[in-house]
Amino acid sequence: MGNVAADMKYYHEQADKTMEQVEQANPVFYEAYMNFSQQAGKAGALSTKVKELACVAIGIAVRCTFCIASHTKKAIDAGASREEIMETGFVAVKMGGGPSLAYLRYVIDACDQFGAK
Repeated sequence: MGNVAADMKYYHEQADKTMEQVEQANPVFYEAYMNFSQQAGKAGALSTKVKELACVAIGIAVRCTFCIASHTKKAIDAGASREEIMETGFVAVKMGGGPSLAYLRYVIDACDQFGAK
């Protein structure tokens, strides 16, 4: 059996599609969430890159493939290297144990598919 990578671009697209559907269903809720998310994610004492890496770690620990796809892409877009993303994953495994280790598969696939260097 060959290596079968998870389609992380699909997970990223589905996360975006879900947000579009949430916006259609309840624009007030969507706007409130987006304002909160933007405030929490903007650079402050921590850079946007560091915050996105934290989101990757949390995505691994809570076992959310959609979160891993979205935040790995955002971390790469914010300048995170493959090495930084993987090290973030190792910290998540420290906190989440074996199940989190299994979710590193998605991080590796996301790094490959979103062009982490």
